[in-house]
Amino acid sequence: MELTFWGVRGTTPVIRKPASAFGGNTPCATVTTARGRLIVVDAGTGFHDLGRRLAAGKRRPLQMSLLITHFHLDHLQGLPFFDPLYDPSTEIVFYSAAEPDVLREHLGRLMGSPFFPVPFEATASRKEFRKIGGRRVRIGGAAVSACPLNHPQGCVAYKIEEGGASIVFATDTEHPAEGVDGWLAEFARGTSCLVCDATFTPREYAAGKQGWGHSTWQEGAKLAAAAGVRRLVLSHFNREHVDRDIRTIERLARRAFRATEAAREGRRLVF
Repeated sequence: MELTFWGVRGTTPVIRKPASAFGGNTPCATVTTARGRLIVVDAGTGFHDLGRRLAAGKRRPLQMSLLITHFHLDHLQGLPFFDPLYDPSTEIVFYSAAEPDVLREHLGRLMGSPFFPVPFEATASRKEFRKIGGRRVRIGGAAVSACPLNHPQGCVAYKIEEGGASIVFATDTEHPAEGVDGWLAEFARGTSCLVCDATFTPREYAAGKQGWGHSTWQEGAKLAAAAGVRRLVLSHFNREHVDRDIRTIERLARRAFRATEAAREGRRLVF
């Protein structure tokens, strides 16, 4: 499997120069399976850049699966601007923890009048809508499963497994007051790569961010150690954190869990 990051910020995109090294787009990542199946996790503003790359390439007809962790705007902002969405040769299978009709309704509201001029249902791509529940589903030779997370209005982590390797995305989650999230630790047990929420620093969290549904690099390192993961990738960075801040977060996290890195746009990892 090959993992690529297209957006690693939370809340809103960041365009100022001091925050350019790690990228300013909101969440989007791709996993390409050994069979070449494209699996996308979330459709933040990074989804726009991915779409432009796909539209300019030779990969047609495009078949892809989009895993939506939840419906907050920063994870869906790029969908209306995804070029392949308007191509009749594109096939997209949408997955979420919601029932298929609810999933379809939510995406329709995102692109509904008066917020966007082209209705979701009017886009030319062929679409399917599926729910990921308690069982694994097979996508392009990979096994995909979900785990609920502690986040306002709900969110899920996704695990993608293939050929003995596995990647867990836990982009929006808040740790418990003591210890680690036992369900998430078990879900990520022994995984090759854990992509984890690092929105706040420990000081920011203690200063009034409890209940916001996000975590810290420190808690991410605790979770990685408890779950015995091989690699921790911190993501969903605060829009207020510039490159210097993220480098500091990465350095401190490595002291707690050595195999840690900060996600950045364009970064590719092969498992």
